[in-house]
Amino acid sequence: MPLVMPDLRPIAPEIVMTCLALFILVADVFIRRKETLALLSVLGVAVTAFAFALPGVLNTTFGGMFISDGYSMFFKIIFALNVILTVLISVKYLDVEKVNFGEYYALILFATLGMMIMASAGDLIVLYLGLELMALSTYVLAGFIRYDMKSNEAALKYFLLGSFASAFLLYGISLAYGLTGTTDLGRIAMTIEQQGLAGKPALTMSMILIAVAFSFKIAAVPFHMWAPDAYEGAPTSITAFMSVGPKAAGFAVIGRVFLMAFPMVRAEWVTIFIPIAILTMAVGNIVALSQTNIKRMLAYSSIAHAGYALLGIITGTPDGLASMMNYMLIYAFMNMGAFAVIIMLRSEGFKGDTISDYEGLSKTHPLAAALMLVFMFSLTGIPPTAGFMGKFYIFMAAINAGYTWLVIIAVIFSAISAYFYLRIVMYMYMKDPKETVTLTTSPSMGLALAITTVAVLAIGMFPAKVVYLARVAFP
Repeated sequence: MPLVMPDLRPIAPEIVMTCLALFILVADVFIRRKETLALLSVLGVAVTAFAFALPGVLNTTFGGMFISDGYSMFFKIIFALNVILTVLISVKYLDVEKVNFGEYYALILFATLGMMIMASAGDLIVLYLGLELMALSTYVLAGFIRYDMKSNEAALKYFLLGSFASAFLLYGISLAYGLTGTTDLGRIAMTIEQQGLAGKPALTMSMILIAVAFSFKIAAVPFHMWAPDAYEGAPTSITAFMSVGPKAAGFAVIGRVFLMAFPMVRAEWVTIFIPIAILTMAVGNIVALSQTNIKRMLAYSSIAHAGYALLGIITGTPDGLASMMNYMLIYAFMNMGAFAVIIMLRSEGFKGDTISDYEGLSKTHPLAAALMLVFMFSLTGIPPTAGFMGKFYIFMAAINAGYTWLVIIAVIFSAISAYFYLRIVMYMYMKDPKETVTLTTSPSMGLALAITTVAVLAIGMFPAKVVYLARVAFP
């Protein structure tokens, strides 16, 4: 029987990203100026983005195990933006922390490759391979400041709890395989319908275990325990990277797996996700009120935003899924922008990671304060920022699907969040500075802040185009 070569066009972006990561890893040996590696990484990711538009790329390959469609491409654009913005805010920061090593950029690219595989996985085994590639790379990045005990602690906690999450996922996959005889998402749905497996305890347990695993990845309560310590201890640029990339990948997989493999038992998995969403919004917003470290505060903020985004999954409608995708894109811009301002305050002898460090910032550095104001308003959901539009569309999708009561709960917790976000604004504009802070700036940092600020304001005022792109990307 002749060997049939699989169509490689659908995996063109992944091939380019793999070659880029390996090239950066080898080039590190020969290139002494690590800023050059940063530039090569940004250019390489831009080339990868062009590969998204190759003719025939929207297809499946390897017998349906890998799916390249509008849904996966939308998330891959988020991953590409996440890499570019992370690299731009990292260049000067790595010098300040004295950890300017070339493998930093290679690990970011390998982690992103894992995310891309996750978003396109049409099979549970492929999904797991992508997850582990992303997770192992991120564990190392979390502990990248090797001389800092907090960074080491962050990596260790993330690794240990991540290992448990992987075990839950594998157990859930094994139960699904035992029931249906396949790990292909489409065939799982077909078998459940044909053999009448809906309501079987083993199938319910499989969905619970898979939901637990990915609730860990998106830092949903009660599987969020790793996030505050990991966010605080990791290098700030990696905290920004972790808060966007792995979270978006987790949502991509939740949407793909539960709507593609388990559509016949939607009532059961919605029952799993509703209490998780409520707890996530509650714990994220309430615990953030007492935080004095801004990275921990943004960690709990990230938890709360995962709760809002889960509403899009719970609706189970095309509009709900599109609103979740739109929310992930908006969250990437506003969260990366906030962390970029935090990194600017980091200098020799000054960490800039406590809320009190922002006292009087508007008097010493008015532009930095104005940028932080925009990002805090967007995270709160105040118009005309993108954050408001993101919440508006996701809440409307939930209302249209009959979850008005759930939206009321979300609005209440969103109102609570205004306190800890606007507290930063109050410190910047209504207090006098204790000391003069020297900002750590660079052209790449300025470019990252320009991109994020323009995006937050432009999407807030003209959201229709982004919402349309998310809607047409839905499979």
